[in-house]
Amino acid sequence: MRFIITALSFIIFTTHANALSMSDLSNTEASGGLKEALIQAATKAVGQLSAADGFLGNPEVKIPLPDSMKKVEKAMRMFGMGKQADELVLKMNRAAEAAVPEAKALLVDSVKKMSVADAKTILTGGDDAATQYFKKTTSAPMASKFLPIVQKATANVQLAQQYNKFAEMGSKFGVVKKDQVNLEQYVTQKTLDGVYLMMAKEEAAIRQDPVGQTSSLLKKVFGALGN
Repeated sequence: MRFIITALSFIIFTTHANALSMSDLSNTEASGGLKEALIQAATKAVGQLSAADGFLGNPEVKIPLPDSMKKVEKAMRMFGMGKQADELVLKMNRAAEAAVPEAKALLVDSVKKMSVADAKTILTGGDDAATQYFKKTTSAPMASKFLPIVQKATANVQLAQQYNKFAEMGSKFGVVKKDQVNLEQYVTQKTLDGVYLMMAKEEAAIRQDPVGQTSSLLKKVFGALGN
């Protein structure tokens, strides 16, 4: 039961009514409760981001033009070309919203493959331990899933094609950051960032109020921690 005891450092639980004792719980139940919580969190995060304006309408994850385009954007607006810049921002965010549903299966699969040791690390780790676990286990496959969708969504945007051409030249002179040389790669990374940001927010909510957030198994697990 050492694993359960160490989870006390993870959260302060304040509801004691009808709670089981810690001796009634197993490591399997503890990790199972955490898994259920994280699957619910993944479902909610992906659902929010994939909704209409999930990226575009959320200032926390909205994808802006790359830094290297900011001066160009100002000039475009001065010469009445703001519509093209707005179209590119719209397409980038729509691409992210179209790609992000692919994240759910990968996040859920990562949770299902989580070992008891992984669960212990998350429970006893920092405030974003679960989010860091997801970054480690899903970043590469998620980017591979996102990129083709982003490429398709931006394929017919002339400004995007022009950006890639000039950004590649700019990178040779050190005026364009490496992660912004290719617009599709940039949008893909920003989509990943959005997913992990929303997962971090859901993780914070679970840590603050696990019983109010999730399943009966999680209530059982964290209810025992209050005794």
